[in-house]
Amino acid sequence: MMNNRIIPALLILLMISTAACGSSADTPPADALASSDAASISDAAQPTESPAGESDEAAAYPLTFENYGRTVTVTDKPQKALTLGPNCTEVFVALGLTDYIAGNSLKNHSRGPLPEYAADYERIPELNYGAATREAVISSGADFIYGLDWEFGGSGLDIVELEGYGMTVYVDSAATVEQTYQEILDIGKIFGIEDKAEAYTADQKSRMAAVQAKVAGKDAPKVLVYDSGNDGVFTASGANFESLLLGLAGGENLFGDLTEKAWLTVSYEEVLARVPDIILIHDYDAPSVEEKIAEMKANDMLSQLDCVKNERFGIIERESVLPGNRLAYTVEKLAKGFYPDLF
Repeated sequence: MMNNRIIPALLILLMISTAACGSSADTPPADALASSDAASISDAAQPTESPAGESDEAAAYPLTFENYGRTVTVTDKPQKALTLGPNCTEVFVALGLTDYIAGNSLKNHSRGPLPEYAADYERIPELNYGAATREAVISSGADFIYGLDWEFGGSGLDIVELEGYGMTVYVDSAATVEQTYQEILDIGKIFGIEDKAEAYTADQKSRMAAVQAKVAGKDAPKVLVYDSGNDGVFTASGANFESLLLGLAGGENLFGDLTEKAWLTVSYEEVLARVPDIILIHDYDAPSVEEKIAEMKANDMLSQLDCVKNERFGIIERESVLPGNRLAYTVEKLAKGFYPDLF
């Protein structure tokens, strides 16, 4: 007679064997199992409630932002970003987001990163040396783009088309310091590093306040921005972000009263009539700073200026006068050029 304790054990083994021998039609494919498992893991990872004061990255999305007249919705944390413009790239590097960058552009408007970012910057793939091309962007596989407004519209990239390829586009078009801070804070929120973005903007504010305290009450030098010269001087107007930086550093844009457009070409006669105290030269790939100085010295009208005769030239990297992470750096550098005895 069989032991009663053995019978339940045999029944259990029989049930397991029967389940294992079921038809393949009843067994989901491997990819479905993986999907199911992933969904279970994802669901299990969702906390029912976030602790006070802590962000819950999984529960935060979708995120919606107002981006200069556009509503941008980020449905999930981006994994592969393009930074179109040296200033946009450096914002990512400064915030510790280098590994998310799949490509950058407009290095022709750059003299290289700030020293503290050089090692990370060198690891970034180059999408295009100059302006980003449609083909390069579409084939990049990116899911997020942070780019200078120069890169979009007209003969540039079509944002609607890029969105059709699954790319979320956040445009850098700041016209004020506050808008620049907001862009940095938005990027921090999108990538789940809000605390780091807030700390970064707080440091920028503190450094710029220190400069303004030093230059307060001083007579502002009149500054001619010299981007290039050809049948006149291509310069920054009062509507240009650079004009704002000049003011924060204690200077005055020679053509700050003109605000119809950000960039304009003024005649040599107009420059001579306004008598600049210093000429701020943009430094980028070509023509070189040395070539620009030679142009001014050889020009019949500009060579009459005392600031040209006495070589009162300031030099600033082109990307340093764009909205981005270099606000404090640029204001500090400009102020030292305007008031060498104070710094």
